[in-house]
Order: sequence, then structure tokens, then C-alpha cells
Amino acid sequence: MSTSPVPAAPARGASISAEDALARLLAAVAPLGRSDDVSTPDAWGRVLARDVVSGVDVPPADNSAMDGYAVRLADLGGVAGTLLPVSQRIAAGQVGVPLAAGSAARIFTGAPVPAGADAVVMQEHCEAVAAHGADDPFGGVRVNELPRPGMAIRRQGEDVARGHVVLQAGQRLDAAAIGLAATVGMARLEVAARPRVALFSTGDELVMPGEPLPPGAIYNSNRFMLGALLRGQGCLVTDLGNVPDRLDATRAMLRAAAADHDLILSSGGVSVGEEDHLKPALAAEGRLDLWSIAIKPGKPLAFGAVRRAGGETWFIGLPGNPVSSHVTFTLFVRPVLARLQGALVLAPAGIPMRADFTWPRPDRRREFLRVRRNATGGLDLHRNQGSGALTSLAWGDGLADIAPGHAVQPGDLVNYLSLAELAP
Repeated sequence: MSTSPVPAAPARGASISAEDALARLLAAVAPLGRSDDVSTPDAWGRVLARDVVSGVDVPPADNSAMDGYAVRLADLGGVAGTLLPVSQRIAAGQVGVPLAAGSAARIFTGAPVPAGADAVVMQEHCEAVAAHGADDPFGGVRVNELPRPGMAIRRQGEDVARGHVVLQAGQRLDAAAIGLAATVGMARLEVAARPRVALFSTGDELVMPGEPLPPGAIYNSNRFMLGALLRGQGCLVTDLGNVPDRLDATRAMLRAAAADHDLILSSGGVSVGEEDHLKPALAAEGRLDLWSIAIKPGKPLAFGAVRRAGGETWFIGLPGNPVSSHVTFTLFVRPVLARLQGALVLAPAGIPMRADFTWPRPDRRREFLRVRRNATGGLDLHRNQGSGALTSLAWGDGLADIAPGHAVQPGDLVNYLSLAELAP
């Protein structure tokens, strides 16, 4: 990893803005610089490491955009209803001969347009005339509507020209990009290596789903949720489980997590309680900038690095409350992972949408409310906005980004962040 210094911590007790926190994170980390050569179908969701330059024209030749008849405009004489003999039949994958003067060619979608033809008339605007014997194998066609020059002809290279960059390094490859790579003949693609992330959680109260739930215990939802979020961002995840609330155990976990990983991600233990051991453990095993971020939910966030043989491994510690953990992941960890992969787009932009709810008592911090789009194009608000209410995230499809101290009335425009884009 890069050995860029962790940005200086803010003054004790001070809270920094989300923008400042993200800027500090992104200034510290750098692209990993590793890449994988994978088959094009396996590149879905990965970040492209090298530009894709087309070695072919797309389409490779002028072809028909529809089923119909290829004609010479001069042969129609500007008269609708002209009858022409059909001299050839061209299907997709076949190559015809130059179009004889005074004739038409029966042609199908995707078939190369014969030399000499300057328009294709869709079959719905034509009337086929039956053949009259062996000397007339294709019959004739009456052209009932006059075409414009070039009608229904897809020109060679009009979609992609040979030598042009069709996909740019840093682009995350979706289904359309995979299809485009295949269109220009790419069987394999060079993509950024998957970030190697060590994941663990902290807290003696945590119990794995499926186990009995003793008094005072809760099931460890963050372990499953964060693992899913990391895999959704293309990471190779090592799940190290849960660390007991002891300083020695926390230090040992950090040492184990630092080996052979690019990033360590934890949840819980980043506050300032007596059982929160991450801060002193990181101070002993590496370096730490413990931030208080002026957002709700998700105020505490730890960022630093853990020493390992030959270098350091980045560390990000998220809050233990599940909604806070999810929101801070989407706002801060996701862009870091994108940067590690050399992605061009680090975070999707929000879009203004109409609030169909009231938020009369704003917080002095920037708030991220769980909302869902409704059938009338507005946003509904989940009734429980608590930082432990994971039901609000499962119900919602996005976050309403509310400025500090800003009340919301029905009809106001708010900035909507899609969870499908932020945390697939």
C-alpha cells in the first residue's frame, strides 16, 4: 500500500464535515496498481485497468436496420407504387452482389447492403409480387412509399470506428460495457485487482445468527451486512470474526488482519467508552486519526494504518450501530474502495427529489434519512430513523441528504442518494 501519511486529526472534540472527512481519506489512499487478466464475461462489476481500443468498425459494413427491400432511388423515379423485379435475397451473415440497375434486393435486418443501393424500404411499405417461374425466382416488389436517401441503412463504423477508445480505464464494467467489449471482439480484459479486505467486529455482546441468544446479547448483523457490502464492491473478503472486548485481543486481531490485506474494516469499538479498545490498540500497532464527523447517523469513524512486514495496511473503523455502520460504509468506505481500484467515479451524485414527508426538528449535524420512492415521484420517510433500526434500510431504497439545521416540509426538494448505486 501507499505510505502516504494519515491526514492530521482535528482538534480534540471537534467534528469535521463529511466532505472534509472524505477528502482526507481519498488524499491518503492511492490505487493499488495491481491488475488481473480475466475473460470478458468474468469482468462484470470489475474496474477496467486498461483502455479498450476497438480493432474493428461497428458495424463492419453498411447493413440493413430492418427487414425490407434495398433499392436505388433513381430506379423509383420519384413515383410511389413503382414495381421492381427482385434480383437477389440477402439474409444476415450473407453477402450479396452489387445491385443491378432497375431491380430491388430482398434484405433482412443486419444483412450487408449491396453496393449500389442507397436506401432500404421497410417491408410494411412494400407489396410483394409472386414469382412467375424458374426465370423469376424472387418475384417482384411494389414500393408504395418513397424512401429518403440512406433510409434504414446503418453505416459502417457509425457506432464504433476502428482505433477509437470504447471503454476507458477506471470505468466500472456493467452489462452494457461487457456487451460493448464483446462487440469489438475482446475475449479478455485487464481489470483492477480486487482489494483484499480483512473484516472483523468487536463486542462481547455479539452472537452469531443460529446460536442461542443469552440475556444481554444481540446477533451480529454487521458481520454479514458489511461482508455483503464489501463483496458488492468487488472485494476479496477475509472474515476474521469477532474480537473480545480486551486490549490484548484487539491488538492481536489487528496484527493478524494487517498481513496480506490492503484494508482492514471493523465495526464497533471506535467510540470513547471504557470497553472501546480500538483507539489504544491502533496507537500501539500503527497510527490513528480518530474522527468525529458531523453526520447523523454515524458520528464516530476511525481511520489509520496498521504496521506489517514491509509496510502498512489501511484501517477504517465503523460505528457499531447497524444503520450507522451501513451509512458510513456507503459514504466513506465505498469511495475508498473505488479509489483503490482506480475507478474514475468514486461516488454517485445525488438527485433532487420531492419530499412527501415532514422533518420539523432538524439536527445540527448533516442527516441521512432512510426514504423510499413512491408511485407519484416523491419520497416517503420511514417512521423509525434510529441508528439501530436496520428495518429502515431494508424498507428504504435511498437516503435523503439533509443539510444541518434544515427542516423539511412536503413539497421541498431534497438530495436523494440511491442505495442501489451506493451499496449494491
